Amino acid sequence: MAHVPQKEMLERLDESLKHFNYLTEQVMQPETLARTDIYQKISKERAKLEPMVMAYESYGRKLRNYIDAREILSNTKDAEMRGMAQEEIAQLEPELDDELKKLQLLLLPKDPNDEKNTVVEIRAGVGGDEAGIFAGDLYRMYTRFAESKRWKTELLSLSEATSGGFREIIFLIEGDAVYSRMKYETGVHRVQRVPKTEASGRIHTSTATVAVLPEAEEVDIQIHPNDLRTDVFRAGGNGGQSVNTTDSAVRLTHLPTNTVVICQDEKSQIKNKAKAMKVLLTRLYDKAAAEQNAAISSARKAQVGTGMRNERIRTYNFPQGRVTDHRIGMTIQNVDAVMGGGVEPFIQALADHYQTLALRGESPDSMSAKPSHDDDD
Repeated sequence: MAHVPQKEMLERLDESLKHFNYLTEQVMQPETLARTDIYQKISKERAKLEPMVMAYESYGRKLRNYIDAREILSNTKDAEMRGMAQEEIAQLEPELDDELKKLQLLLLPKDPNDEKNTVVEIRAGVGGDEAGIFAGDLYRMYTRFAESKRWKTELLSLSEATSGGFREIIFLIEGDAVYSRMKYETGVHRVQRVPKTEASGRIHTSTATVAVLPEAEEVDIQIHPNDLRTDVFRAGGNGGQSVNTTDSAVRLTHLPTNTVVICQDEKSQIKNKAKAMKVLLTRLYDKAAAEQNAAISSARKAQVGTGMRNERIRTYNFPQGRVTDHRIGMTIQNVDAVMGGGVEPFIQALADHYQTLALRGESPDSMSAKPSHDDDD
């Protein structure tokens, strides 16, 4: 029967159901309730399995109803009963297909970073002053998107450029499964518009790069004290009365990898060091993950969704009022709405696309950006 999962899939679903029932029993045991740490661990594991179990049970109910309707259609000559059975079959067939696809997606290996908070690094690319202005526009776009999702943002590091732009902006986004959504924004973003600094009205093309990293904690990355050099110095830029008069800026250097992080936005040296450490841990975690992903299979890469960091992923065309994502050939005819934080349609479409690739066992590395009318420089 077309609507029945393959044997291997059924075995995995049955095993998940058994484990879920076992965890349900364990979480109510007196010895579990008496230990907060154990209770939280079991509850968290159970919560991860619950969507799959609920979907499996829903699928099972509909499949039983479908089989009953097919039996009625085969074994009765009553016209009214046959008509009702045919209607139920017609209704259940597409529902079973949807339920089966949902189960397949739920069984895909999860990106272990999906539940993490995210550190976003935006840097001005080519295009001079306009690239710096565009970097600031992207920062505002993402902070407004985060507000719409009720996520919290925290500025970690800011490096100003001329004409009101920025050379680099690093910020943290905290919330429910932030990385699972934001990871699709990694790559080169391109803008086509007439810059404010352009007197002749000529359209310029500029870029900014976005790196989306899962936030790392000390439990993820251990840094030996001898591997870390800390330098303090007087902060520069427009930071208020005391920022430029005290040694509040902090530069951390991880000697084995020569990874350098500078934070100088806070008046407190302690706060700057804490922020710098957060960025350093995240960069080292991302580096370790990238090295690990380079050694795994292309199918696993498709599931994790790596391999897109250096590609131009999206063009924001202001004269024509549209935004095009080149990975999936998707265009939205409202650049102002997107820049105002409305990037969710792109993120959802990309999530669906990469899930489809994963179901096929395909890697995003083999996918090139689709040509579009925004490709002209």
